[in-house]
Amino acid sequence: MGQLLALHVTPANEQDRAQVEQLARSVQELTGQSVKLAYVDQDYTGEAAQQAAQAHGIELEVVKHTEAKRGFVLLPRRWVVERSFARAARFRRLARDYERLAQTLAGLHFFAFVCLMLPKIFDLIHTGS
Repeated sequence: MGQLLALHVTPANEQDRAQVEQLARSVQELTGQSVKLAYVDQDYTGEAAQQAAQAHGIELEVVKHTEAKRGFVLLPRRWVVERSFARAARFRRLARDYERLAQTLAGLHFFAFVCLMLPKIFDLIHTGS
């Protein structure tokens, strides 16, 4: 399962790639500079996004769509992100944007991912692994 490391909520009229620097900084602060590679979609192409991530020690690997795509195409590594979003969307408050404040929405996402990870933690504790 893809774990939620950092979350940055922005208005819909802002480009994703413009937020790379702030998001990379947050991820590295929270993980103690341990993230070296991030799989991203095609919204994060470009030299500015690459440089912003590399300034914090993260290499961006863009998962590209195939040229002639017909129907459903499973992209490598992208399914992990999509699966995580689908699981989080089962929480009613995350299915739509009901929140006024970005901080509230971010908090609800973290709460949802904690709820999703609790069974895995419980299994680890009880199996002794």
